[in-house]
Amino acid sequence: MLTLDLTNTPRWHDLVPGVRAELRPLTTALMVATRSDPAVEAVPEDASDEERAVAFAKALARRAVLTWEGIGDADGNAIDPSPEAVDALLDIWPIFEAFQLTYVSKGLLLDQEKNVSAPSPNGPSAGASDTATRAKRRAKPARRG
Repeated sequence: MLTLDLTNTPRWHDLVPGVRAELRPLTTALMVATRSDPAVEAVPEDASDEERAVAFAKALARRAVLTWEGIGDADGNAIDPSPEAVDALLDIWPIFEAFQLTYVSKGLLLDQEKNVSAPSPNGPSAGASDTATRAKRRAKPARRG
């Protein structure tokens, strides 16, 4: 069952130990605005999927981050989120991964839920596809000699 949160309030997300961010809900409006962000649109057509993902994540984070804790400047002074600071934060691999897992992927899981996708089977061959073609006719038994 799809559970609707009608409050649509921001939530805190732990990114790494000691660092957390308060993020806007991942709404359709936020995603649409991010898709048309100038930084996302400026990504060259021949850019890799990875380059596109980083540009999109940074643009999304710039819109989503309201405040944060545990982030400071080179002197150890706490700083507020700014577009430059958000981009610098997402340049840190563990932070980027945590943002993708705790924020973005939860929205994608919801997308799967609303499309009523059945979960994939588990086990060593889960999701595997056939690689061999079917035989055209039955094989003859071997001769005994």
